[in-house]
Amino acid sequence: MIPRDVKVYLALGATDMRKSIDTLSILVSEKMGLDLFSGSLFAFCNRSRNIIKLLYWDKNGFCLWQKRLEKDMFKWPVTREETLKIGRQELLWLIEGLDITKAHKVLNFSSVF
Repeated sequence: MIPRDVKVYLALGATDMRKSIDTLSILVSEKMGLDLFSGSLFAFCNRSRNIIKLLYWDKNGFCLWQKRLEKDMFKWPVTREETLKIGRQELLWLIEGLDITKAHKVLNFSSVF
């Protein structure tokens, strides 16, 4: 179960999926410049876009979750940025195969009229 208020950071581009917890942790702290122990999820995808790994700290140790598609590809965002911050719902959409860059944006209004 992913908490509703979790922050998710995507490492854009391709990541070598042979990397384990230690090497992915170095990518998060040094390349992405983020706090590994913040409770955030850090997501990585391979060049073929058929594997996603999620790295996170859980109270007393690191967890590494992986999903590999047998057919099709994940709709991994492509931008000039190295890191993209998304929300829980966008992560769930991404894991399900939806393109998060084409989702409707949240609108905020201060009054009805």
